[in-house]
Amino acid sequence: MGGQTWWYVARAGGIVAWLLLLASTACGLLLATRRIGALSAGWVLGLHRYLGALAIAFTGVHVLAILSDDFVSFGWTDVLLPMTANWHPLAVALGVIAMYLLVAVEVSSIFRPHLSPRTWRGIHLLSYALFGLASIHALTAGTEARDLLSDSAVVVIGACAVFVAALLLVWRSAPRRRTSERSLA
Repeated sequence: MGGQTWWYVARAGGIVAWLLLLASTACGLLLATRRIGALSAGWVLGLHRYLGALAIAFTGVHVLAILSDDFVSFGWTDVLLPMTANWHPLAVALGVIAMYLLVAVEVSSIFRPHLSPRTWRGIHLLSYALFGLASIHALTAGTEARDLLSDSAVVVIGACAVFVAALLLVWRSAPRRRTSERSLA
């Protein structure tokens, strides 16, 4: 593979990973509202898990393509240790931290039966920081950051998805009325 192929693979892998992370977060927020039926909840949970696994896979594609690209010459240390990259060190560090948070959330989900509900929930709440860090990383890392903002399709998709996730977060955070209060209303 020559030229800019690895750069395009890295960019596409990162964008797809971010969108999958966003979709998984939206599904998780929908589940957390507990306002969907039991049949739908099982389907949404399966989708949530699948999207999270795909986000890990595409993060792997993103990292491996960056390692293969010779334009910036990232090494394993650069993609595994925050603040070691010469290329936009803070932006890359945020991506590295987001990658570790993604792994922590996914691993905690696999081992959920062996964790206390409080521990699992505490780790899973890191998803909000994960999404924020990944979003900042996407908008600030590398030369594609300017192109990403000018790519209207990505901006529209991203804006719509962030809006949906924000709406679900507000819905999840809204106080719920008890069943007895609903029957009186």
